[in-house]
Amino acid sequence: MIVRMTEHIVKTDRHTTFHLACGAEDAPVIVFVHGWPELSISWRHQLPCFAGLGFRAVAPDMRGYGTSSVYSRHEDYALEHTVEDMVELLDALGREKALWVGHDWGSPVVWSLASHRPERCFGVANLCVPYFAKGFAPDILVPLVDRSVYPFPQYPAGQWEYQLFYEENFDKARAAFEANVRNTVKALFRKGNPGGKGKPSRTAQVRRDGGWFGGAGQAPDVPLDADVLTDEDLHKYVAALERTGFFGPDSWYMNHGRNVEFATRAVNSGALSMPVLFLHGEYDYTCETVVSRLAEPMRRDCRNLTEVTVPSGHWMAQEKPAAVNAALAKLLAVHFPELWPV
Repeated sequence: MIVRMTEHIVKTDRHTTFHLACGAEDAPVIVFVHGWPELSISWRHQLPCFAGLGFRAVAPDMRGYGTSSVYSRHEDYALEHTVEDMVELLDALGREKALWVGHDWGSPVVWSLASHRPERCFGVANLCVPYFAKGFAPDILVPLVDRSVYPFPQYPAGQWEYQLFYEENFDKARAAFEANVRNTVKALFRKGNPGGKGKPSRTAQVRRDGGWFGGAGQAPDVPLDADVLTDEDLHKYVAALERTGFFGPDSWYMNHGRNVEFATRAVNSGALSMPVLFLHGEYDYTCETVVSRLAEPMRRDCRNLTEVTVPSGHWMAQEKPAAVNAALAKLLAVHFPELWPV
C-alpha cells in the first residue's frame, strides 16, 4: 500500500506550525515531535508505518525550524510556549487527544504536555530523553552524572558540559554550527558506536575545548552516514537550517530557569498516571540511561511505565526504525486497543 504524505500549515493569532501528515483524516492521531536540530522529516520512517496501520500520523516542524514561525528572543523558545503550539495543532486537527511521541528536545515538549495537559494525551512515548518532573535542566541532570565515567574535577557537569557552554558562549556555539551547515548536519547525524561504552561523550569536552568540534569553530567534512541520513534528507536539513539559522534551535538551551519554573505548575506535582513508553538508546552516550541513574526520576514519577532498549545511538528513529516502530505498535496494541481500526 502506498501512503501519501501531505504538507499542511496551521495558523493562529500567536503562531504558525508547518506539519507533515499521512493516513485517514478521521483516524486516531499520533503526533511525532522532533528535537535539536531536526525537522518533521526526521519521522520519515514512522509516519507511513502508522498511517498504514490505520492512524493519522502527524509531524510538525517545531518553532524556530523549517517553515514554522521563527522568533528572535531566547524566551520565545521556552517549553511553555512550545506546549501551547502543540495544543493549538491538536485543536486544528479537530481532536481532543492524541498519542504523543518525542525525541531529544521534543521529549521535554511531550513530557510537559503529559504533565501540564494530561487531558490532551492518550499516552506518551519518548526516545532517549527520560522524564524529569522538576524540569530538564542542568541543575536536575548533573547530580545524576555517572562519576565513574565523568570524574568531577575533569568534567564538573559530566556530559551536560555542552549545555553550560550555550549559556556562557551562545553566539560562539551558534556560529560554529552555522559556519558550514552541510558539514554540521553530516557531523551530527551519526549512528551509534558500541565502542563508546564507558567513555566520555563528546558533549563533555565542549567547554574544555572552548567550543564545538574540538574548538575548531566549524564542523569537519566527514562522509554522509547513510544509516541515518539519505542524500535527500541532507539536502532538506541543510536548506532549512541555512534559511532559519541556529538561533531558534540553540535557544532551547537558554531557558532552563523558565522551564524549571514551568515544571512547578504541572498537574499532580508532575506524576504521570497515563501509559508511558520510554526507549533507551543503548549507544547514546550523552543521554546515557542504560547504566547511569539518569532514568531513576522517570521511574519514580511514571506510574504506568514501559521501557525498551534499542541497539542504537541518539538518532534512533532513523537508525533503527523497525525497532522503534515495533515498540510503538506494541504500546498501542497493549494499552490502547480501542484506538485500532476495526
